[in-house]
Amino acid sequence: MAVAVVNVLWQVFTRFVLGSPSSFTDELARYLLIWIGVLGAGYAVGQRAHLALELLPERLTGRSRRVLGVVIQVSILLFALVVMVVGGFRLVYVQHSLGQASAALQLPLSFVYAVVPLAGLFIVFYTSAHIAKMSRAGADEEEASSEYESADV
Repeated sequence: MAVAVVNVLWQVFTRFVLGSPSSFTDELARYLLIWIGVLGAGYAVGQRAHLALELLPERLTGRSRRVLGVVIQVSILLFALVVMVVGGFRLVYVQHSLGQASAALQLPLSFVYAVVPLAGLFIVFYTSAHIAKMSRAGADEEEASSEYESADV
């Protein structure tokens, strides 16, 4: 983020003070913004701060709510694994094979696209951790309820 700020400040300085804009700063700012945004999506999944519709989970309770939560997390996991990780690695491979480079920086585009499988791996990791936590919480609740029922007898 700091690199992006310094880059944009340099762009403003060269454009308005020196009167000759730097040729690479616009492209660098664009690629840094892509990396920050996509990695931020992975971080948001880890913090459970991503956008979610809570209409159905709010109406459910107990076991059905936990099951729905696990189904949602497994769906996120499968999407991240298939689309972001596998598809992202294929995209990086194709870009690397073609040898395409950016116009101003001459940066390999495979490097720019590498953020997709990287963020996908973060999402897979965090989602797996969420599923494990939900499974442990469900097992603890079932154990507690069975202890409660046996205490009533």
